[in-house]
Amino acid sequence: MPVVIVENDTSQWEDETGAVYHFPKRYQTWLTQGTEVIYYNGRIKDKAFASARLSDKPHYFGMARIGKVYADSRSDKGHFFALIENFIPFESAVPLKIDGAYLETIPATRVSNYWRDGVRPISQNDYDVILSHAKLLPSQADAVVPKTEDDPWIFESANEGSKTSYFGTRYERRKDLRVKAIAIHGLDCKACGFNFEEAYGAHAKGFIHVHHVVPISDLGEEKTVNPETDLVTLCANCHGMVHRKRDMTLSVDELKGMLRGRWVIEP
Repeated sequence: MPVVIVENDTSQWEDETGAVYHFPKRYQTWLTQGTEVIYYNGRIKDKAFASARLSDKPHYFGMARIGKVYADSRSDKGHFFALIENFIPFESAVPLKIDGAYLETIPATRVSNYWRDGVRPISQNDYDVILSHAKLLPSQADAVVPKTEDDPWIFESANEGSKTSYFGTRYERRKDLRVKAIAIHGLDCKACGFNFEEAYGAHAKGFIHVHHVVPISDLGEEKTVNPETDLVTLCANCHGMVHRKRDMTLSVDELKGMLRGRWVIEP
């Protein structure tokens, strides 16, 4: 059964649209892997967010599919989060009503409180009707973010300007993969445990490097990257040590061993 996900202008989770979605456990039965999703914005409450929306009025603005669902280890309330796949934004807002009629069928028993839920299951017919009014933009999942000197998630490849560097940019710099990797692995360095926000305060909130477990040079060809198994979060120091030598990329386990003084890497 398809669902409508309500995205608020502000959220306690600060999710990335089309990448990760956190939710309370009461929605777990509706948000399962493979579920088709329509994204929805309610009426705007703060005009400061107007530029980030397609309309100030209630509207649908994109479609996607639920990927793998995880228990949120950082929640003490039993919350979950889902990875979002195949997010496609709409070119323009699809209004809540057309010709005075809602695009969603409101159950007679829910007339007074239907719009309160953050996740609403809808019929396949309602899903198809909403999409029939939508013009889709190209998927944002493959968007590549330009590298800048002050980019908080710059990734280093072994050889600048080479085929390897192309793959590094293609895979490592996809913003949705970074967001998903952080949701799964957290903001602590998986080698030394360092947390930037704990050390530097609010200025460093959300800062961490995301590292490919399999070196880019070993990929051989373009491949799908699984943020759970192919990516890991590392602090800047550990990430730098992993790539210290061009002809030898350390594994995270080797790095942990060096930190414990159990393994010695020959110079």
